[in-house]
Amino acid sequence: MFRNKLNYWRRIFKVYLTKTPSYLNFWHEEPVVTSDITPEKLGKYYMTFADKTAYKGPKDKDGVILFDYHSNIGIQYNPVAIAQYGLGHINQYLKTGDAQNLKEAKIQADWLIRNLEENKKGIPVWKHNFEWHYKKLLHPGWYSALSQGSGISLFTRIYKETNEEKYLEAAKKAFRALDTDIEKGGVKFVDDEGNVWVEEYIIHPPTHILNGFLWTVWGIWDLYLVTGEKAPKSLFEACIRTLKKNLHKYNTGYWSLYDLSKQKMKMLASPFYHKLHIAQLEATYKLTGEDIFRKYQELFQKYQKNWFKQKKALIYKAIFKVIYF
Repeated sequence: MFRNKLNYWRRIFKVYLTKTPSYLNFWHEEPVVTSDITPEKLGKYYMTFADKTAYKGPKDKDGVILFDYHSNIGIQYNPVAIAQYGLGHINQYLKTGDAQNLKEAKIQADWLIRNLEENKKGIPVWKHNFEWHYKKLLHPGWYSALSQGSGISLFTRIYKETNEEKYLEAAKKAFRALDTDIEKGGVKFVDDEGNVWVEEYIIHPPTHILNGFLWTVWGIWDLYLVTGEKAPKSLFEACIRTLKKNLHKYNTGYWSLYDLSKQKMKMLASPFYHKLHIAQLEATYKLTGEDIFRKYQELFQKYQKNWFKQKKALIYKAIFKVIYF
């Protein structure tokens, strides 16, 4: 346990307190909602991911992006990042028609196809082959609803542009985990009230991370738009009902929560993730037309513009990090 915490703080120190380029340069982009979202037709992805396309970190010999996590983790493939980098490029392609952007997106998608593999329960997933700390140590081989949903969003758009069946087949395979309960090898959790969640991290009890849930739900909708099949539509509708019923739980009265985990101190969103929630809620409102998402988008925006609430959240978050990480 001590060694794990030491490795965590070594990595955090290098990432946050030095000028060393890191994976945070990729994740902490400016969250920008796509202006011309088309809810009933698969078009550009719902966030631009424009900053992600400018990623200057390492790549493998084929051009697939890698992350340098430093410390004991080192250089690794991250399936979520690979999918989002591809989505940034497919958006650029749809905007400009530049074939190089489509080529970059396909490079990432083809890696995802090659690395979609069955877990111990026979469910196709993208395994993260490095350890990670979230509430507890996640051992190499962990998988996530977020990677499944992000991969689907990339596959469906490339399929639409190329008509290559391998991308549609891979999207359908990736969906299986989203529609399969955790105990059966998937990433879906149904709580005692019948709420349907798709979990970014598979731990017990589930924590319902907001940003990962929203990005994943978009991927489910994308598969429905391409296939018209009942299963993704039903799962999407169930997840939207869950959000509508539970979104108030992420509101502290001065800031948004990152998740609904049960430790004594609530896990507040960092300034970046609070801003991301605002963008995601705006996009989800445009996608669904459900006014509750616009309501919370505007509420969280008011928190962000309030100097006192900003500082209160920042201090609280710093104390939380020291106690729980």
